[in-house]
Amino acid sequence: MSHIEFREVEVTYKTGLKALKGVSLAIPRGQFLVVVGLSGAGKSTLIRTVNNLVVPSHGSVHVGGADVTAARGRQLRQVRSDVGMIFQTFNLVKRSSVLRNVLAGRLGDVPAWRGVLGAFPREDVAYAHECLARVGIPEKAFVRADALSGGQQQRVAIARALAQKPSVMLADEPVASLDPPTSHAVMSDLKRIAREDGITTIVNLHFIDMAREYADRIVGMRDGQVVFDGTPEEATDQAFEDIYGRPIDREKDMRGG
Repeated sequence: MSHIEFREVEVTYKTGLKALKGVSLAIPRGQFLVVVGLSGAGKSTLIRTVNNLVVPSHGSVHVGGADVTAARGRQLRQVRSDVGMIFQTFNLVKRSSVLRNVLAGRLGDVPAWRGVLGAFPREDVAYAHECLARVGIPEKAFVRADALSGGQQQRVAIARALAQKPSVMLADEPVASLDPPTSHAVMSDLKRIAREDGITTIVNLHFIDMAREYADRIVGMRDGQVVFDGTPEEATDQAFEDIYGRPIDREKDMRGG
């Protein structure tokens, strides 16, 4: 049984832009899926339908058998607490400590007053420290987030998502603003954690070499549609040229490192 399923999903924005056009995909539990495509292909819209940040105009998205599209109120909060999300821009509270940022991942499971006062249970604080250790920055717990490098901030974002204890992880261009060595370190962390915890992971990437290196499966999107779905071995240069609708640009399309 699929863990995540997109059934004929279409998204049309108020501007009239059709961001997704009849997308159907079935993702098994624990798979590390990389979605590739140029800017505007529909990658970000696709993953945002998984936690209902974007509501499909037609079709449905199912996670663990539950129809996310129809989720409201408490059910929607439960869906979102089970889906960790990592953004290109990190989305940290820059003036707060690293530990407080990671503890934000526990907000869906504690009473609101604890979050407001920062009075998290001892076991949640211990787990937040554990999450930081798993991404290799346990010593940064009491440092302000804005004192960290870009790569360290993205690791904090991964730790925050991990603190939710999710079964699904979504990462929207998580390495776009990082240098090549840091990009590979962050992707290695994501892949390792997904493997260790059996987390079903969808990562949006632009870089061909990184997609091939880290993905279990690659989905290519162009103009809101899936135009490729296969293994890294099947994702040849010709396949990427078909996805991008142009020749491969080694400088723009390869991260290296």
